[in-house]
Amino acid sequence: MATYTGLDRPKSKLYYQFWSVVFVLGLCGSMALLYFATKKVEYTWRWNRVPQYFLYEEKVSIRAEMEGTIAAIEPTGEASEGNVRVSIKGDDGEESHVLPKSSLLLSSGDYVYAGDNIGFYTHWKPGILVEGLWLTLEVSALAIIFGIILGLFTGLARISDNPALRWSAITYIELIRGSPLLVQIFLWYFVVGTVINSILARADIGQVPPMWFGVMALAIFTGAYTAEIVRAGIQSVHRGQMEAARSLGMTYNKAMRKVILPQAFRRILPPLAGQFISLVKDSSLLGVISIRELTKASREVVSSSLQPFEIWIVCAILYLVLTFTLSMFVQYLERKAI
Repeated sequence: MATYTGLDRPKSKLYYQFWSVVFVLGLCGSMALLYFATKKVEYTWRWNRVPQYFLYEEKVSIRAEMEGTIAAIEPTGEASEGNVRVSIKGDDGEESHVLPKSSLLLSSGDYVYAGDNIGFYTHWKPGILVEGLWLTLEVSALAIIFGIILGLFTGLARISDNPALRWSAITYIELIRGSPLLVQIFLWYFVVGTVINSILARADIGQVPPMWFGVMALAIFTGAYTAEIVRAGIQSVHRGQMEAARSLGMTYNKAMRKVILPQAFRRILPPLAGQFISLVKDSSLLGVISIRELTKASREVVSSSLQPFEIWIVCAILYLVLTFTLSMFVQYLERKAI
């Protein structure tokens, strides 16, 4: 009779309940220890000031563009809107402004000069952390797309019978994996970027924004690792699969596309997820070339608000949300591919 050993041994319901309780108690104990440690630090926590860095109400002043007298203040639109039209007449003509009645600072007949504040209106704007988070998403998404394309073709070239393609792929992979990402970002921005923008300036063409040099640095760096993941995934498929496909009359390219790559795709999803999660975190290095992604935005908030604990904790949570969401999406793809 077969027996179960190690991880294959069936577990009782009491076993899972006991260790679930141990996990919950350990988690609660860690949180309590963290709370106790924060109480011992001489620091004033100001969590109430954090939401303004996600969404805030901006106050926009409305100023007179000419010198003259306020000729009329008339309601405009529906009365529930509470807006008024302020007309100013002067020697240079007439102008009008629409603003909320509650924000009006002057009255009819007042004399104004160019630049005087007539009133203001408010509107909601995304805060600096939201803008940094959005830029991190944009940069990461573009780098992932370009990295997948580059890694796929490089991985196929890595196992090609063509020596020129294979040696070129090996050279690219070893050069990229053998140098730090931060150095590559500097090379793309200060060397490649300077050369390209200098050429464009001489031709009277607009400059390439720094973001694109950061995207290319991340994509090329990720492409090298993705290529090795693709190569390992393809070579993990048994050679007999290719031989069987060729015996059925398929060409090499068709057999690779219809037989080998679908099987390799299921095997490379977990390591690809890890690589893309690392890419999201590596995007924090783009702050060194003046790209205001999430980490640089957090650093600017810390410098202006003097709230290092709250802001860096929020920054870490936002990165955790990004990476966890990406991990769940890859797991969903993995289940669909099975």
